[in-house]
Amino acid sequence: MLEEKLKEAIVAELKRQAANDPKSLSVEQSDGLVVRGKIDLEDLTMVIAGAVAGGP
Repeated sequence: MLEEKLKEAIVAELKRQAANDPKSLSVEQSDGLVVRGKIDLEDLTMVIAGAVAGGP
């Protein structure tokens, strides 16, 4: 259950970042996840911490 929440949170955050700056980051989801570009690790870390803590 926690693993699924973490996966969902990570994918959602990466897609959000890509939508905010499509020139710097692209995310494609098929069998796996293909990510190309610059990731804001601070934002991603906060999302992961929130998912682990049970946040939204």
